[in-house]
Amino acid sequence: MRAIWVAVVMFGLAGCAVAPPIAAPIAPPPAAPYQSGKMAARNFISVVETVEPVAERECRARTTGVNCDFQIVVDDRRELPPNAFQTVDEKGRPIVGFTLALIAEARNTDELAFILGHEAAHHIAGHLPKARQSAMSGAILAGVLVTIGGGDATSVREAQNIGATLAARRFSKDFELEADALGTIIAARAGYDPVRGAEYFTRSPDPGNRFLGTHPPNAQRIATVRRVAAGL
Repeated sequence: MRAIWVAVVMFGLAGCAVAPPIAAPIAPPPAAPYQSGKMAARNFISVVETVEPVAERECRARTTGVNCDFQIVVDDRRELPPNAFQTVDEKGRPIVGFTLALIAEARNTDELAFILGHEAAHHIAGHLPKARQSAMSGAILAGVLVTIGGGDATSVREAQNIGATLAARRFSKDFELEADALGTIIAARAGYDPVRGAEYFTRSPDPGNRFLGTHPPNAQRIATVRRVAAGL
């Protein structure tokens, strides 16, 4: 069962101006012209209608007792940068969100399908609860250590915040690569080309391989998609 906020329609009617893409270390393929606002909106709706049922089937096949009724939403604030995210509502229903800038920046339906598959994969793999559990464990451990060392209440709270952040980031790169792999499967089973979709990374700022960074290098993500797609 799908839901797309009316912001998509507004975007299609109004169009959108997009800044030039940021250069990346990986040489991108010849750039296709940016889509018009109406074309971008039509492509997005088409991808949602095609990919969401596949993501739902994968979710039901791979999980037990998990809400697999994805709701796809659009954040219509035009000042936001290109971004997609996954969360859940108060009832546990999975939500995948796109900003207008990301919908406009995607060069083709393959990119949109791969991104949607990637975000849905985060929910299927249970990354949100795993990250919360990791953060909680890190906060507890850090708080105990500072308490034993004689720290006051303020020091304990600061240690807990740092511990939670570090623990949550410990597995974030692995989570992203897992979502890339499963997102590749979802996009392919929905009839899209995930390797072409992953070309989006060639235009994204490369996070590199920073210690405790939240995302892996773009080259590693592209290699993951190619490897999984070849296996399919």
